[in-house]
Amino acid sequence: MRAHPIYVETLIRADLDTVWRLTQEPTLHPRWDLRFSSITPQESLPSGGYRFLYKLRLPLHTIAGTGTSLGERDRPDGTRTSALRFTTADRLSPLGDGRGYWRYVPTPDGVRFITGYDYAPGWGSTIDRLVMRRFIGWMTAWSFERLRIWAETGVEPERWPVASVLAFWKPDRPRAARCQRTPRSGRAMDDAPTTLSALETP
Repeated sequence: MRAHPIYVETLIRADLDTVWRLTQEPTLHPRWDLRFSSITPQESLPSGGYRFLYKLRLPLHTIAGTGTSLGERDRPDGTRTSALRFTTADRLSPLGDGRGYWRYVPTPDGVRFITGYDYAPGWGSTIDRLVMRRFIGWMTAWSFERLRIWAETGVEPERWPVASVLAFWKPDRPRAARCQRTPRSGRAMDDAPTTLSALETP
């Protein structure tokens, strides 16, 4: 049985430019996103995007890989998108080759911030389906919560380390359960922008 792509959606009660800046600047993105410790741009692409190196520092090992990204800031419908492809040669990485997107949808209440992504399992399909994909989906949703709090209140994401998950007495802590994890219609990748199919491989 093939695992479903990961989907996460949240409503951020902030302006579109703020959400775009916190998610698109390589120095700011890793501050709220558990999936990255650093993102280093390498070169511009003919398509208008860029190639980058990423790292995820773990207690005993650092996973490194490369990616390509392309953002659409000005779309006729007022939304914005960002497409991504990534890969790694690290055999210890639970994620192999992957692709995904962010979609920014302005509403009267704020910005619907949406992601959908899929990847080749690095540790085998059974472990991925039963354990890793669920955990990575949780990481994504919890990271979206840190982003939401930062954009809405100005409280920096470092205020909420992973250990704050256990701080049950703090109702304002990030909670992955606040995010929507099921696509509103269709499948997670159905809402991917057309730029994803044209994006250069890492």
